[in-house]
Amino acid sequence: MLLESIQALLPELNTAVLQTIYMVAISLVAALILGLPLGILLFVTDEGLFLKNRFVNAVTGWIVNLIRSIPYIILLVALLPLTKLIAGSTIGPTAASVSLSVAAIPFFARLVETSLREIDKGVIESAVAVGASPWMIIKEILVPEAKPGIVQGLTITTISLIGYSAMAGIIGGGGIGDLAIRFGYYRYDNVIMITTVVVLVVLVQIIQIGGDKLTKYVDKR
Repeated sequence: MLLESIQALLPELNTAVLQTIYMVAISLVAALILGLPLGILLFVTDEGLFLKNRFVNAVTGWIVNLIRSIPYIILLVALLPLTKLIAGSTIGPTAASVSLSVAAIPFFARLVETSLREIDKGVIESAVAVGASPWMIIKEILVPEAKPGIVQGLTITTISLIGYSAMAGIIGGGGIGDLAIRFGYYRYDNVIMITTVVVLVVLVQIIQIGGDKLTKYVDKR
């Protein structure tokens, strides 16, 4: 009976897993494209750094903190008009990717900033002293030195996004969360609930192990 229930669920489960991967992938691309430079901007415009700018740092930090302070489920609902404008719909994986991206960008930016703060300030000061341009310092020193921390931050962001994507299922965002709510919660089917939890646990473990291995690989220090 149990095996039959799981077997009948497999087509829906496969679709849900692919939808989750799709949503997370889009959000990660957005986090890398916008979150990485945002994190670098937060670092280099801080007090005592080579592009010190209190106004830019304060405004950027305030925006990042504002978005991060909003619980994802509230952010999800608040961004429905923007989601409709960008994706043309408020339901489905593509629509859910909008709010996931908005949540991922400032989250990853702070992780990038934290990784950059672990770099020895003496290395940066030496580069400034020999006349290296800001772009050269960012490209040749900051990013390479912080690469292990950035990869680890990307891993943490990915795992957080999987949790957020499950919440997106509440408003029909698709993915594993949507499957758990429609088939598990509404139908009081414990088999489906347990199966989706197991799938999420396995998915997170795979990402964490892969992220740890990649971090060790890029760490040349």
